[in-house]
Amino acid sequence: MRLRDLTSMLMLMLPVAAASPAARASYAFYVGKNLTEAGVVMVGGSGEEVSSHWLEIVPARDHPAGATVVVGVTAAAGIPGALSEIPQVRHTARYLSMSYTEYEGFPAPLTNGGVNEHLVAVRDVWAPSRDELLAMTPTPQRGPQYSDLARLVLERAKTAREGVELIGALIAKYGYSTYGGNTHMIADPTEGWVVWEFAGGAGLWAAERLGPDAIRVLYPGYIEEFPSDFRKNPDFMGSDNIVQFAIEQGWYDPKSGEPFNVFEVYGNQRATAREGGFAYMSQAALEAAVRDMAPVSERDLMDRLRDKRITDDHAGYGQVVSLRPGLDADLIRIWVAPTGSVAAPFIPWWLGVQQIPVEFGAHRYLTAGSSSTFLNNDFQLQEASDFAGRRFKQVLYYMCEKPAVYHPAVTEMLEGFERASMADLPWIERSAQTLIHKGQREDARRLLTFYSQTRARDAMQLGSALVGWLRASAELVTGVRRPTQPGPEISRGKGLVTCLEGIDPDTPADAQ
Repeated sequence: MRLRDLTSMLMLMLPVAAASPAARASYAFYVGKNLTEAGVVMVGGSGEEVSSHWLEIVPARDHPAGATVVVGVTAAAGIPGALSEIPQVRHTARYLSMSYTEYEGFPAPLTNGGVNEHLVAVRDVWAPSRDELLAMTPTPQRGPQYSDLARLVLERAKTAREGVELIGALIAKYGYSTYGGNTHMIADPTEGWVVWEFAGGAGLWAAERLGPDAIRVLYPGYIEEFPSDFRKNPDFMGSDNIVQFAIEQGWYDPKSGEPFNVFEVYGNQRATAREGGFAYMSQAALEAAVRDMAPVSERDLMDRLRDKRITDDHAGYGQVVSLRPGLDADLIRIWVAPTGSVAAPFIPWWLGVQQIPVEFGAHRYLTAGSSSTFLNNDFQLQEASDFAGRRFKQVLYYMCEKPAVYHPAVTEMLEGFERASMADLPWIERSAQTLIHKGQREDARRLLTFYSQTRARDAMQLGSALVGWLRASAELVTGVRRPTQPGPEISRGKGLVTCLEGIDPDTPADAQ
């Protein structure tokens, strides 16, 4: 791909209001099928973890009788826990996800979700419980945590509703380990669900169905009005004690005539459900922005995820998937950006892809604990390769040096790369489908593997070209800036980092 006179492109940054710092978190977007261009359910999201991220396509597997799965958190977690084992099912489904290595006391590899061979998509998003629930949480806590639940849904669920029921059954039987509260967005070609799991050790959870006309953005996750007789309503599910526990604690009075509101009863009492002020665009603003795009295309959802107000140094990847009913499992496609999509292109991957390029596999960059150990010999050749996560982080950090010049130029290149991929999809998928119908499934898988791997390597070449141009521009136009305080402390602060908006995580919001 030839770079074109990029230095001539300028765009003024849009002003945005400063916001309060946010914890490490994730975004999830749900768009009902009546509001999409293709008439199908769409799900998008990003993961926000200070960690290495890598792409995995996990094959379907058969497990021996008596096999178990280790779940939970360790004593190093913010709310200390103990790992335990639960039974594994005899067969687990094929799925694609981005894995990562670090969250305090939560054993790697971790995942926020992905999509499985049954067209069930999962996204994990933080959702704080009220302080009293945190204080009630017994230690050591036991049971599956957020990543365990996302992975178990991908492995076992054939519908979104089944995924919700699975989470509820696992919590009821084995408990739940938490860092303070969490939601999962689960979707299939028919519907979506938001499941909110609470701290407190009482097995509390609630779930709300998202229909064909719904748009929902989680950051953090939320559920609001919830019928107290939810068992009679197919649009809601929950633990048996979800209403009664609140009554017993004095947090809800059914005689007041007020509706039972899950957020107001169990959520963060210092915030609101949809205007929490946790980021530069609230859930309400993002939901309105997506609705204004209707009918929403995959290109539109990529644009929302690429918005520099929500995707920056925190984001470890981006995902967009259309849940098209009737698809052969090999043809289920998900777009994945190997790090924050503001600085990296979305690449199409199918579940039929047989091998991920080594550049997109696990590397030591930002991998928890790697600085205190030597390399496992088995990873030498993979580690010798360039790493996609590191390559596009370089693009991001160069962009942050002069955002008004570099950000629009890089965005144009990323979008151009994605347009080229989108133009190829009809003939690639039509050819693969024809091969499958002719009984040549392995040839179809080889075609899909070849195309995804080719686009992945093209993306690496684009990243290299962008880094080269940005480096030359920094040297010849703006000058290479050196750290003002050189030394070993190259990391500081855990607050909201938005370098493309000029926000310093250690500076109070009212002083920005």
